Amino acid sequence: MGQKPNVLTPEASPLDRFGYTVRELRERSGHTLRSLSEAAFISYSKLWKWENGKRAPKHRSEVQELDRLLNGRGLLVELWERIDTGDSPQGHVSVSRLHVSESLTDLVTATSGQAGLNDDDTDTVVAPCRIHGRILFVPVPRRVVLASGLAGLAATALPAPTATAETVTADMASPVEHFAQLRRVMIQTDNLIGPRHVLPALQQHLARLAARRRASRGTDAAALLALETRYEELAGWLAQDIGDERTAQGHTAKALDASHITGDTDLTAYILGRKAQLAGDTGHPADALGLAAAARRTARPGSRLEVIAVMHQAHAHAVLGDGTEALNTYDTALTLLGRAESDGIWGSWLDEAYISTARARSLAALGEYGQAAAGFDTAIAALPPTYRRDRGVYLARAARAHAGTGNIPLAAQIGLQAVGIAAETGSARIIGQLDRLDQALAPAAREDGVVEFRAALDRIVLHPA
Repeated sequence: MGQKPNVLTPEASPLDRFGYTVRELRERSGHTLRSLSEAAFISYSKLWKWENGKRAPKHRSEVQELDRLLNGRGLLVELWERIDTGDSPQGHVSVSRLHVSESLTDLVTATSGQAGLNDDDTDTVVAPCRIHGRILFVPVPRRVVLASGLAGLAATALPAPTATAETVTADMASPVEHFAQLRRVMIQTDNLIGPRHVLPALQQHLARLAARRRASRGTDAAALLALETRYEELAGWLAQDIGDERTAQGHTAKALDASHITGDTDLTAYILGRKAQLAGDTGHPADALGLAAAARRTARPGSRLEVIAVMHQAHAHAVLGDGTEALNTYDTALTLLGRAESDGIWGSWLDEAYISTARARSLAALGEYGQAAAGFDTAIAALPPTYRRDRGVYLARAARAHAGTGNIPLAAQIGLQAVGIAAETGSARIIGQLDRLDQALAPAAREDGVVEFRAALDRIVLHPA
């Protein structure tokens, strides 16, 4: 049951005035606290405390985002600036202290599955933690991550300020090309150093892009919105790759909404495919199958987007245990690829080798480990060196497949290589696969190679006390 809202007297203090105004604007906009929390990517608990005069926001960027969503026209920022941030217990905006006796186990198990949520102003980061023998991605206080020696995992805790139109008024000869080039650079950088370093920068540029788009009109505004949609989709991909499923779903949902506004059916088909992929990766294969079917209906017949949608359908069938349908659907994808048009930006990376690698993943899901291992070994040999993160994913999947065939020494050896890339990139895709490998190798825990692999994996994840 929700907490009863405070009765605020706006004249009592600047903090009360701020909370009273937030509530008034929220109710006028038709938002509930829950819907506003989801729209702003701010936890329900924090919003409740702000609205009820219990605590002031810590970051200007949070206030700016609230003001934008509630159409405050700068009022909330102005009221927030009047709040006493000195000695007043209520007005002070310092980071809340955790009780010293609180164990990390209590914290992460209480918030498991709620990545991106933060019930107070404690600075958190989604990080891999070994809990009851499994590796889960959960919000952990940033100070705990830093104290653990795994400082690289704390990179995404850096705030990404929300830009205003005034902050992006610098003259650009071509703002569309400027932001498009930035996106291309971040895609290349992601595969080399991983999402934890790239996502904060992407979110900052996304805020600047959104502010520029809101200040534009006509064809410029339309072009910037289309590009903003691609930024949202990429942010969803990166958030998923650090294990923050909630943020990934939020960015991908925003991308889908924006694609409908632009009227770009190609973009809508692509994002529906991404939503299908996200649903499958987060354990919802039936939803993935439905979303993939929607992506195929939306895609132009004969396009590479249609092939991508069919591939998502095939993997969903595999996860659901329908091997015959899965393999037949991959055959359909190959046939469609053979006569598909060149879609420019859509699916330029799509070729027979890519489909073969996707098929190997589905074969592993079906328990056909021998065929899967052969497929991954071929993919790894052909992968360019610059695709560092992807190499880690393929290695981890190949190792799991070899473990399924009973070749434990080779599985541990390949898994150890993947651990090294996981440590560099912080990729949840790699670590998630390594967790599955770890479970598969558990019966052979004392064998040569397995001991080294498990020790290396333990060194890159947190261990709650």
